[in-house]
Amino acid sequence: MAAINTPQRPLELLQVINDLYKDGLISQETFDNLNTLSRTKEDYNKHPLVYLAGQNLRDETRPTKQLDAERLTRWMAEKTGLPYFSIDPLKIRASSVSAIMSYAFAQKHKILAVNVADDKVTVAVSQPYLTEWIENLEHVVNRPVERVMAYPGDIERFIVEIYTLVKSVAGASKDKTLALNSNIEAFLELGEVKEDGNDSHIVTVVDWLFQYAFDQRASDIHIEPRKHVGYVRFRIDGVMHRIYEMPIQVIVAIVSRIKNMGRLNIAEKRRPQDGRLKTKTPAGMEVELRLSTMPTAFGEKLVMRIFDPDVLLK
Repeated sequence: MAAINTPQRPLELLQVINDLYKDGLISQETFDNLNTLSRTKEDYNKHPLVYLAGQNLRDETRPTKQLDAERLTRWMAEKTGLPYFSIDPLKIRASSVSAIMSYAFAQKHKILAVNVADDKVTVAVSQPYLTEWIENLEHVVNRPVERVMAYPGDIERFIVEIYTLVKSVAGASKDKTLALNSNIEAFLELGEVKEDGNDSHIVTVVDWLFQYAFDQRASDIHIEPRKHVGYVRFRIDGVMHRIYEMPIQVIVAIVSRIKNMGRLNIAEKRRPQDGRLKTKTPAGMEVELRLSTMPTAFGEKLVMRIFDPDVLLK
């Protein structure tokens, strides 16, 4: 499949505003206000849909609703003839999508592979009129590329999160020692401990693990070793989801770091242990985690119960 023969142009804010007006999604008054509104340099650096989603505009086709991120993205998808796609990080296999394209390629074109199959690769895009990258990618992966339209803010966020995680796991898996800091306070500000060298990889992975669990409103985190690999699983609304598969040495290092954070005995691996630690969600809410370890045939299994007041109330 060759690159699509369309004019190569990025979405521009004033053109998007004009199209919204033509399609009846905004009123004449809103159109005039948007065209005369003073904007900062930061505003101009934002993707037009991200900027407009933050303006709390009324949807004239649905007067009781706003032009939020989903509505704007669905409108753009329909306008450009692309399927709309809502990125669900629970369904993205980070190691697979990161192998399809480099971080630099994803960032340059503002795209993210969201599904990798034997017969095609599905790529979420934020710039539907920029298509020159398609031919290059199809040549590399040796299969067709299907484009879908996703909210640009989600694409930007998950490019950073997924590639940072994959890089940290890869870096940690190459380390033979995976030494851990032994002076970590029981109360942890995520990301505050920054060791040098390979230790920082485990710090990054554990930080991501907690942040991701809070973001997904998980009630439990399970870290389970197997013979050659280990699994990270979340319980969300009573359902277990496999989140990530990691080399066994990374799983062991993660368990050791969290045990250290919870003031458990790192040297004791043959008996169950219980502990707790406190941290904060991205919103600043203090959360307590109850830790329980259990010896298994392949190493220590760690279960963390998250006591988040918001989740408990729900």
